Amino acid sequence: MRSKPPSSPGSTGQRRGPPRDRNTGPRPSRPPEPGSPARNARTPSPRTAPATEATEAPRRAAPVRAPSPRTDSSTREPGTDTLRAPAAARPPATPKPAGPAAPRGTVWLHGTHAIAAALANPARRPKRLLLTTDAETALLAHLPQPWPLAVERVERARLDHLLGRDTVHQGAALLTDLLTPPALTAVLARPGPILVLDQVTDPRNIGATLRSAAAFGAAAVVLQDRNAPEETGVMAKAASGALELVPLLRAVNLARTLVALKAAGLWVVGLDAGAPALRGTALSERRVVLVLGAEGDGMRRLVRESCDELCGLAMPGTMESLNVSAAATLALYELTRST
Repeated sequence: MRSKPPSSPGSTGQRRGPPRDRNTGPRPSRPPEPGSPARNARTPSPRTAPATEATEAPRRAAPVRAPSPRTDSSTREPGTDTLRAPAAARPPATPKPAGPAAPRGTVWLHGTHAIAAALANPARRPKRLLLTTDAETALLAHLPQPWPLAVERVERARLDHLLGRDTVHQGAALLTDLLTPPALTAVLARPGPILVLDQVTDPRNIGATLRSAAAFGAAAVVLQDRNAPEETGVMAKAASGALELVPLLRAVNLARTLVALKAAGLWVVGLDAGAPALRGTALSERRVVLVLGAEGDGMRRLVRESCDELCGLAMPGTMESLNVSAAATLALYELTRST
């Protein structure tokens, strides 16, 4: 039979009560029996002394940090208490805007053909001309001096940094104000067909269409004001100087613009792949407005309903559609070949 362990000094042999709260001072001892001296009387120690206002103030002032939720895929930043979200949960970095930064209302043009045409355009207001030595020689071949502003001689690496390493700048960059679009009445005074691009947003396609418009004597190119890109260096380089020759208009409502053009006596032809083939000889006595929609989406309903007729392109091959700039080139050729 196992003996009962001896009680420690001061022990009563009874079960201890619930754990005491240190903030409320020491647990009171049992009252002595009548006529007997008090035993095991303890004096409050500084550690267990009742809390006072002076000791409670720092305790109340200390902020209570709520535990942060932690998942199995989270990690803790070294040397801190901050949880770092896993790589898959972090938001993606904001992409940097493409193209060079230019002050509001201006644009950086690049390429010798685009810059030579801009310098020769009296409607342009150039501000800075950056050229390498080779680019200056090439520009002189396209446009003899005097030029409207002085040249800043730079290295090619500086233009790579300014315009982007993937930009084919040919060692030439021109900072200039944006062109001011003319009024529709001024466009009507010019001869030739008018091109209307519905929902075309690629600046390269717009630039290539401008180049074809200049080649076939078009009066202007009309874009939707809200969804079409602004004048850019990419557009000007794809146009190869035609941006300075063919007016580029922006219309708030293309359907209403077509109604105004019809009121001025023009015949509106919309290009549609399923329509009969376009015949320039049948339209030789008319001044035509040629409407082209974006590849895939085509023209919108109201724009289509505003056309006088729909025509397609004769394509005996296996392809059903063409890039919008290529379609504009073929349509303009068909309209002008009979004259």
